[in-house]
This record gives sequence, C-alpha cells and structure tokens, in this order.
Amino acid sequence: MKCLVITKKQLVLALSAVCALAVVFVGSMSAFANTDRLLPIYCVETEKKQIAISFDAAWGNDDTEELISILKEYDVPATFFVVGAWVDKYPESVEALHKAGHQIQNHSNTHPHMPQLSREQIKDEILSCNEKIAEITGKTPTLLRPPYGDYDNALIETMNELKMATIQWDVDSLDWKENATPDSICQRVTSKVKNGSIVLFHNDADHTPAALPNILKCLKDEGYEFVFISDLIYKKNYEIKHDGTQCKIKND
Repeated sequence: MKCLVITKKQLVLALSAVCALAVVFVGSMSAFANTDRLLPIYCVETEKKQIAISFDAAWGNDDTEELISILKEYDVPATFFVVGAWVDKYPESVEALHKAGHQIQNHSNTHPHMPQLSREQIKDEILSCNEKIAEITGKTPTLLRPPYGDYDNALIETMNELKMATIQWDVDSLDWKENATPDSICQRVTSKVKNGSIVLFHNDADHTPAALPNILKCLKDEGYEFVFISDLIYKKNYEIKHDGTQCKIKND
C-alpha cells in the first residue's frame, strides 16, 4: 500500500487556496443575488495587451531570491502582496524585492479572514502592515489583497476610506496544488491570460520557480507587456462589473 505524504507547506498552501476558491465562488454567486454587493477588482477591461503578475507571500521564503533572479532575467515587474508577520520574519527579502524594482503591497498583518473582523480591526490589520512595509521601502501600499480572497462590503468600504484598492485575480496558477507540475502551471496560466489579466502565484509554492521562465517567455512571445497592478487598474471614472472586471465609464 502506498501512503500519501503531505508536507506542512503543501497543507497550508492547499487550505489557503481552497478557502480562496470557496470565497470566490460564493462571492460570485452573491454578486448575482445582491446587486448592492461591492466587488474587488479581478481584472481590467483594456484594449492594451497588458497584464500583471502577482505573488502572495504569507508563510515560507525558500524561493524568493530565485524568483527575483528569474524576474530580472526576463525584465518583468511583479507585485508582491506580503503579510506583516512575513515582513517581520524576512525584512531582508522585502528590501531585496524593493531594490529589484518590484512593488510591495498589503496582504494584511496576520492573515485573518477579514469579514470576521470589525471595521476597526480591519483598519488595524491594514495600517499595521502598511507601516511595516513603508518602514523598509519608504513607500506606503495602495493595494490590498485580502487573505484567502475573503471579503465583504465592510472590507471594501474600509479600503475605500483608506484610499486603497482591493485586488483579487482572474488567473489562478494553482501552483499550490499537490499534483501541480511546472508544465501544468504553465499551461493553465498561458491558456487563460487575456488583456488586463491579474495572475496569482505564491512565493513559496514548490514548482513556481520551474514554471515561471516558460510562462514569462511564452507571454512575451505573444506580445504581452507586464506592468504593476497599480499601473494596470483605473484610478477614477470606472465601474466594476458583476464578474469583477474593472472598466472605464464611457462618457456619452
């Protein structure tokens, strides 16, 4: 009899991703049922052949330096959403990411389910993480990716008060999955990307460093330009469709 051995890192990534998928599904269904439900930005409607890749950093740190090297080789800017507790453990990596020219954005301070918090607790989570990032980089984050992809109206309204955008993704690499391979990750991402896509990776998933070069080369060969999420999204005169697509409001 063969026994399946799952490492702690794989289990944590899997649980986080399963929660995120469940929240995304429920959130999408709720959007149809409740037109008053506020939505984060999943992707951007644009005629420009631009996309943004992002990495969530919440737990480990084994691959960050390798990711920096790969991104440098292909001259690709990336957005890293980091947890404040991760910043505490790996300040040198935050500094390295910043010096390499990548953007460091907010992924909360302790990685909680945001809808379970009061608005004051949400603010504390966000502002605490912002302060830690700004102390190292000199720049205060303008974007939040909620842990587990978990959000509600209170979170988005609070982010609006803080003048921060709430960001999800429309292309999930699924690099956390037990059966993921470099080829499967590459195929999934390159087959789903479109103009205005936001792609989700993790900084400490087992096969991401092996998959990333082929993904970047393939997408560059297809003519895509890589930009920061903050440069991809619209800052004013926009609306968010029921599927989370941010689009410009067209003037009559």
